[in-house]
Amino acid sequence: MSIPSANADRRSRLLGIKLTTLVREHLGIDALDAQPSLFAPGSALIVDGTGWVLLDTVPERGLGPALAWAMRSGVDVLSVIAERHTGLLARRAMAFRGRIDVWHADERRLLPAVAEPLVVPPAARTEHLALVDLIRAGGAEPNVEHGVVVGEVRGLEVCRVVDTAAGDVALEVGVGAHDREAFAIMHGDVPTVAALADVVRVVTGHRDPTTPQHPLNRLGAERFLRWRLERQPDLIDALSVRPAEPPVPRPNLKDPFPCSAIADRDGVDVGVVCSWGVDLDVVPYAADVQARYGSALIVMPVRDLLAVTRELAVGLTHPVELISID
Repeated sequence: MSIPSANADRRSRLLGIKLTTLVREHLGIDALDAQPSLFAPGSALIVDGTGWVLLDTVPERGLGPALAWAMRSGVDVLSVIAERHTGLLARRAMAFRGRIDVWHADERRLLPAVAEPLVVPPAARTEHLALVDLIRAGGAEPNVEHGVVVGEVRGLEVCRVVDTAAGDVALEVGVGAHDREAFAIMHGDVPTVAALADVVRVVTGHRDPTTPQHPLNRLGAERFLRWRLERQPDLIDALSVRPAEPPVPRPNLKDPFPCSAIADRDGVDVGVVCSWGVDLDVVPYAADVQARYGSALIVMPVRDLLAVTRELAVGLTHPVELISID
């Protein structure tokens, strides 16, 4: 057995022990007959028709996988346990028809999670917005999410407005924090607009479905899909599509993460969620978008729309529309 495999098995056993202990003490019983089952984001077990799921890895993205496990296991009630982000989980759980209890693990106690409200994203500061014209001058498309001003090329972030150590604001060029830092070291003497224009040219050459696979066209694929919808809104029966702020900030650039848009359908704004790859949590994410705009649809490539995603969407109190495109 390889070391990574052995470590994964050990982690699974430890999480199973942790879940069993939490459930046993919460229910006030001496022992459980149930054995934890395999569940990649943590651990899971069934006790008297209730499915108990412990979310360990990225818990804020774990409700969808937990619901998929519950559907496959045929449980009547789902209890979700996490140590972080339980307010978000509780909010999204309320959007589903079935009974879902969310618990906050405080050492060995389980406390009912309190659903946190869907907050309005903070506005970008005026001094940050002042660099939007610079972004356009370099050939990138300005975008603002949760107070952060960036420039994108076909959905890929290529620059960001940041605060400097001197107390000023600056436009850093590069794809992600490490790339921006390296770019500044290597090309610090190049004027910002010229540097950005060069990056825009390179990225544009790769952000095309007809080009060979490359990191620059694999990153942020869901945002490339949104960019495509902006130019072809008829793909989703819309008059127009424009970017919208996500319900929660994107954690990083390297990992797939849904993005949001607003579609104009005959004068009515509809929330849009763009997804790429198999994402079991896209439906709970869409529940937040639905709560903000009143209705929502999920758009993804044909190959990524699985039966389990359809089942999860049907489980919402107000089901979302699913659209797959080539």
